[in-house]
Amino acid sequence: MTRPPVEPTRTGARIADLLLPTLARFTFAAVLMIYFWSSAMTKLGDGLSGLLRPSAGAYVQIFPRAMEAVSYDTSQLGWFHWAVVVAGMWAEFILPALILIGLFTRLGALAMIGFVIVQSLTDIVGHGMSDTKTLGALFDRFPDGVIMDQRMLWIMVLLVLVIKGGGPLSVDRLIGWRY
Repeated sequence: MTRPPVEPTRTGARIADLLLPTLARFTFAAVLMIYFWSSAMTKLGDGLSGLLRPSAGAYVQIFPRAMEAVSYDTSQLGWFHWAVVVAGMWAEFILPALILIGLFTRLGALAMIGFVIVQSLTDIVGHGMSDTKTLGALFDRFPDGVIMDQRMLWIMVLLVLVIKGGGPLSVDRLIGWRY
């Protein structure tokens, strides 16, 4: 008995299901993972307690205007500022690691998209990075705008993971999670 030929569209979809999420995770790991981990390292305070007591630089990165208003004295900021800074620092460690190993891939990628959006808004509003060169513009001839151009590409890679999941080489697939 001969099998009917496989439809090209089904074959293409199967290849896409195998390749796209794997390549998206590889691209994220190769281009952005170390970027986020390095950024998180700058937020760590001294010693083991630094995981819960971020550096003053962490507050400056996340709350630049608030830090300027209190003359860069972190003791004048409240628990809310501390919670946001600690959560941001931990997110920069945990979310890329989840994407790297492919665990909770869709959720991790969605959270990273939110993180990139908040990061971009902080850069624009908090740090005043609104000059044309840094901000960039869509549909112009310059592909090097740090915020509009680069971060749109970051989000596109992450969207592939939100839609397709972690792919065949992921912990999600290994333990049989399909969410």
